[in-house]
Amino acid sequence: MKPSRTMIAAGLVAMGLSASVLAQDQKLRLITWADYVPADVVAQFKKETGIDVEITLSNNEEMISKLRATGGAGFDLAQPSQDRITGPQQEFALYKPMDLTKIKSELFLPSMLDATKKNTTLAGKVYGLPHIWGTDGLVVNTKLAKMGDYPDLCKSDVKGKTAVRLKRPTLLAFAFAAGKDPFALYKDPKAYGALMDEVGKTMIACKSNVKFYWDNKDQLLNGMRAGEIVGAMMWDTGGWKLNNEKSEIQFIAPKSGALGWIDTFAIPAKGRNDAAAYAWINFNMRPEIAAKVAGSAGNFTASKGADQLMDAKLKAQFASSFPESALKNVKWYPAVPAGIEEIEGRVLDRIKAAN
Repeated sequence: MKPSRTMIAAGLVAMGLSASVLAQDQKLRLITWADYVPADVVAQFKKETGIDVEITLSNNEEMISKLRATGGAGFDLAQPSQDRITGPQQEFALYKPMDLTKIKSELFLPSMLDATKKNTTLAGKVYGLPHIWGTDGLVVNTKLAKMGDYPDLCKSDVKGKTAVRLKRPTLLAFAFAAGKDPFALYKDPKAYGALMDEVGKTMIACKSNVKFYWDNKDQLLNGMRAGEIVGAMMWDTGGWKLNNEKSEIQFIAPKSGALGWIDTFAIPAKGRNDAAAYAWINFNMRPEIAAKVAGSAGNFTASKGADQLMDAKLKAQFASSFPESALKNVKWYPAVPAGIEEIEGRVLDRIKAAN
């Protein structure tokens, strides 16, 4: 019996669907930060698994915005910071719970894995695993200025020669420098708002010291290289990069504490390829792979043993910037509750608009 046209059409549709599913299985759609996905790591992953990696570069705000707009669709794996998971998850349900049976937990530093699981747990379910970590502090040209804490960016002798980001980390840093603990007020929006208002007044008074509010790293790095900026609130590896070029530029852990962040692995709610996502996570946490990623990002990772494979100069710079007392004083970002960023946003808008 000859097949009918209907049967042929159905067969062709089925073949098309099978091809589509197969193509889907062979691609990982990753939204992540710059420098977290070196080309040689992508090539090795493709060689070992047959899976292509489609990369979209982003940041915390954009990740939340993109996933919120699609209800958690469009990507198979995302890399938000650990403090940006439970709040958006509670409000917008952007992620799936992690299936911890598919993770090779022995590849992670136990303390960092446990801490991140705790900070990304909502209603008993874990939504994030640790990957890259680092800190924000002060980067200072020690030949041109002396600084030990964030308020030193506002001293009269460095007027017009400093830079910060007009973002929430700057508000938090100045709050800690004022002797307050903003994280302890996360559950008291009224008290948190009052503290942010005070920090906002400090930042407005400091505005004449700011050469520019930096938006991209090249702008800031080039300003430091040229001597146009003598001190800035900056990420640690930016300072170490500049230190490689000019020894007088140093990253300093502020007296009130550097701010510590952890960027994670999280699986979007409507991701299509969880298998590829888990394969990528386990692949990236292998020490030899993690060391390559760390070399590209310039930061340390949560991979157990990867630090032993990292660049000796970077390890020495880390040890210089973070004696034991400074490392113990790092203020690690906890999860951000819903509504907190709206309070900060209003304060940041006032600072921006002030003359």
